[in-house]
Order: sequence, then C-alpha cells, then structure tokens
Amino acid sequence: MNAAPIGQDKAVDAFLAAWRKGTPHHAWLLAGPRGVGKGLFARAAAARVLAEASGHRVSDDGIALGEDHPTAKLIAAGSHPDLRLLERLPNKTGTALARSISVDQVRSLGHLFEVTPSLGDWRVVIIDAADDLEGPAANALLKMLEEPPAKTLFFLVAHAPGRLLPTIRSRCRKLDFSPLSDDVMASILAQALPKSSPAERSALVRLGQGSAGRSVAIAEQDLAPLAEEARRMMREGDPTGAARAKLAKTLALKAASERYAAFLATVPGLIAAEARASEGERQVRALAAYEEARGIAQRAPRLSLDPGATVYRLGGVLAKVADTLA
Repeated sequence: MNAAPIGQDKAVDAFLAAWRKGTPHHAWLLAGPRGVGKGLFARAAAARVLAEASGHRVSDDGIALGEDHPTAKLIAAGSHPDLRLLERLPNKTGTALARSISVDQVRSLGHLFEVTPSLGDWRVVIIDAADDLEGPAANALLKMLEEPPAKTLFFLVAHAPGRLLPTIRSRCRKLDFSPLSDDVMASILAQALPKSSPAERSALVRLGQGSAGRSVAIAEQDLAPLAEEARRMMREGDPTGAARAKLAKTLALKAASERYAAFLATVPGLIAAEARASEGERQVRALAAYEEARGIAQRAPRLSLDPGATVYRLGGVLAKVADTLA
C-alpha cells in the first residue's frame, strides 16, 4: 500500500522540503495520536526516497507514488532490499502479537548496514511503533542513531513519544501529526467503509475523536454498543458493579482479543470527549479519569494484564465520572 496520509499536509510539506534540500535529518520522530496517518506517512515517504534514490521518475505532486510505480510494487511485495520495517511479530503460539519489538529485531538491521544499498544510494528503516521497543531494543536503536549509517533514514512512529528514551527523542527531528478534522474523517470513512450509511459514518466520526484508525476499528469490532455503555456509565455510574462485570465478561474471552484491544484504545477518547462537554467538578473528575484510563490502556498490553480484570477496572474509572457513587 502506498497511500498518502490525508489531512497531514503540514508534516508532508516539512519532510519534502527537507528532502529536496538534499540534507535531510537522519531520524524522524512521527508523533501524534493513533490512527491519524503516521504509519501511512512513513511508508509513503520511504517509497518516495527509495524511488528517487534509484533514479525512477516521480511526480512533484504530493508524496505518494502511483501503485504501478516499480518501487511501490517492490515495497508492496515486501521485497525491496533497501527498506526494513520493524513491528511487533506474532507471538510463539501465533494467537496474537508479541508484547514488544525485540532487541534481536533491532540488531538484525546490522545486516542491512553491512552492505551498500542495492537499488540506489539510500536506505530506509521504519519502526512502527517505536513505543513498542523493549528496553534493550531501545538502547540498541540509540547506538545506531548516535552513529547513523551514511545515507540512511529512520522513521520512528510514536503514539506516545514521551515514553521513548529522551536520548532517542533528542536525536530525531519531530514531525507532529494532529487529530483529523471531521470533514477529513468523513472522507476517509467513506472510502474505508463504503457500505456504511451516512448516519453510521457520522456516529463513527464522533466516536473516533479525530482518529480515522480508531473509527474503523470501532466499526470492524462492533464497538458502538460498548461505547454507548461506557458513556452511560459515565453519566449514571455503576454502584453495584453489575455493568462493569457484564462489560468485562463480554471482552474477557480469547476470541474477543481484537475487540478488547480496540476497546482499550477507545476508552480514553470517550472520557476526553465527556470532559470537554462537562464543567466544574464533573469536568475535574472526567480529567482525572482520562489520565487513569490512558495509563491503564498503555500498560495493559505491555504487561499482558488479564483482559477481564482490566476491563472491570476501566469500568470503575468510567463510573467515577458520574455524579453518583461509582
């Protein structure tokens, strides 16, 4: 896939300006919420760099290559010799993704740097997401960024850049990716979910809170009913614990692992929206709940916390927003 990110013209223009000057920074930190186009940008920028490096003609219009471009075809087939993509791999059982990007994956880049580029004079490494690097992997990457190989670009996708080592951040040029506007969201969803109705897409825009990726996940995982239940708990509370217990039971099964992951990513945004619509003490409670929920959503996958217990705890956080007792 070689699509350009929609609604992120500022980041695209900043990178292209640096690239056209001929001396781009060797490492780029792509920072912003999930689902706003950072990964698409990294892949599109890598394709353009490698296409120009190999002498192929490219259009000056935007950053993406056409699907029929030779470089785009090589990347789509996963066979471009001058590109490496590091992401979480399937776990040993093949039932889910590993918790992190391992140090062995980062060290494997040494093979790329030991030889000259094959099709041009540039190489590109994409790490999606750098948030997923385990500790030793982050340290191994830092050494590469401190002494970068010649004519090599690193693109580090970061949903939570504050979690990265300060020394990694300091060696990168940062590109900020903003939440998408409602109009851009609607356009993306019309393409991604052509069978959905305008009313369904409008609801997904609201639930996505500026993240097209989150909206698509909500649609694919049928999260709308769970999101409605989460909002109900924020407004009515859950004094008996019955609502959060039912929610936990729904998402605790192994078969619901993807739905559970999507729910984790969605809850902080739902609370943030509730905070914006509130005032006074209720807004204070909502802001505190947002910080707590965001921390849980970030830690749970890394620590492989029990899904049922995690959702039950999140339910308690949601209920704290209500005026009644949780």
